[in-house]
Amino acid sequence: MTGVRDSTVDGVLTRSARRTPRRTALRYGERAWTYEELDAAVSRAAGVLRDSGLTRGDRVGAYAHNSDAYLIGFLACARAGLIHVPVNQNLTGDDLAYIVGQSGCSLVLADPDIAGRLPSGVPVLALRDADDSLLTRLADASAFASSEENGPRGDDLAQLLYTSGTTALPKGAMLSHRALVHEYVSAITALDLKETDRPVHSLPLYHSAQMHVFLMPYLAVGAESTLLDGPDAERIFDLVEAGRADSLFAPPTVWIGLSRHPGFETRDLRALRKAYYGASIMPVPVLERLRARLPGLAFYNCFGQSEIGPLATVLGPAEHEGRLDSCGRPVLFVEARVVDEDGREVPDGTQGEVVYRSPQLCEGYWGKPEETAEAFRDGWFRSGDLAVRDAEGYFTVVDRVKDVINSGGVLVASRQVEDALYEHAGVAEAAVVGLPDERWIEAVTAVVVRSDKDLTEEELITHARGKLARFKVPKRVVFVDELPRNASGKILKRELRDLYAVG
Repeated sequence: MTGVRDSTVDGVLTRSARRTPRRTALRYGERAWTYEELDAAVSRAAGVLRDSGLTRGDRVGAYAHNSDAYLIGFLACARAGLIHVPVNQNLTGDDLAYIVGQSGCSLVLADPDIAGRLPSGVPVLALRDADDSLLTRLADASAFASSEENGPRGDDLAQLLYTSGTTALPKGAMLSHRALVHEYVSAITALDLKETDRPVHSLPLYHSAQMHVFLMPYLAVGAESTLLDGPDAERIFDLVEAGRADSLFAPPTVWIGLSRHPGFETRDLRALRKAYYGASIMPVPVLERLRARLPGLAFYNCFGQSEIGPLATVLGPAEHEGRLDSCGRPVLFVEARVVDEDGREVPDGTQGEVVYRSPQLCEGYWGKPEETAEAFRDGWFRSGDLAVRDAEGYFTVVDRVKDVINSGGVLVASRQVEDALYEHAGVAEAAVVGLPDERWIEAVTAVVVRSDKDLTEEELITHARGKLARFKVPKRVVFVDELPRNASGKILKRELRDLYAVG
């Protein structure tokens, strides 16, 4: 009876296909798929994968750009009982080889233009743009007949979601079908996702936020989605003006780019109704500028991490007033609290580490029992995020545990310093890190991208002195052309620490 009660990732699409078979599910480039067509394509793709010799539980990598074929490949793996391993398409060399090797991929679905970067000896199947690609083989493929014996079950693993590796080597969070489906329901309820919405998906699908907080939940409710190759401002503005897009998710770095694009001030963007941001902390001054330009736009702050699927808390539109720095309250299937180093819950208003209990959580880290034991303690998952919870249950993230700066024995949250720097009109982007220092242990250091090329270090430090306590003011400012970040928009502070520790 297990299969009768199970809910699987691919089943989310099947239910929508039965409910609204002829409704458009997805547009990508010149192609459009109805729910019925997309579901049938997934079954045929699952047949191609199983006919290639893969068996239930095998890992299948995905090393490709955004496309309809990428989505079909993911859902086909789910339907065939295979474990999907999304890989950042920008990785090369040792970083790429590490994930493919550590996960034990039996096959990698790849785009031909980047497949040559993969380690030698790894079997590759082109997703598209090749004569024998997965997409071209669908027409002649037989549909995979999922059954109790060979199909997925709720407690089977659906994906290995590798952490971004901003502080250490990435770890493969083991997400089950059941965990992801719970997360989809949490996203639908917390983010007000509706069948009538017209979302545009422009962030990489290898990243858990775009795939699991937006694209898959929107397929669950039966919405019409548009998938883009990337966050192209002109293309997004075109879709909004044409009435084909009214909701958008982007990390703060992309929202900053959109807000600074000339078209942001001149194009008619009134059709944009829902703005979702997350993946990293949104500077309060940037959010204030966005709200001033589009006062009718509903903003949602989405917070979490790969290990929880990844949505953990949401700050809704009606909750922003007076709480612009908050990440909101836990979503439907998440329980969260703030604890001290010994795991004891701290009083509201006290800083501590956020821990979670949830059916959305991963089963642990693939092949890393020690790291799993360290993360899961006393029945709770240790997030690594420092936060404060107020009396009404709202969480405000202060920093990552590893990003807090020890300046002369006093702990400094880098986010507070960054927010102060963003209030200067000459700052386009800022990241604050602690660098080794004989006197201060760690010196508060700001790495800044200027919007005003005449901005000087002295001027910015003087500005910071008017906003911050003396021990929080940067001891040094480094000006750069751009900040290192991963494709999801997270700034790689580990790289900044390594780069400027000696300079």
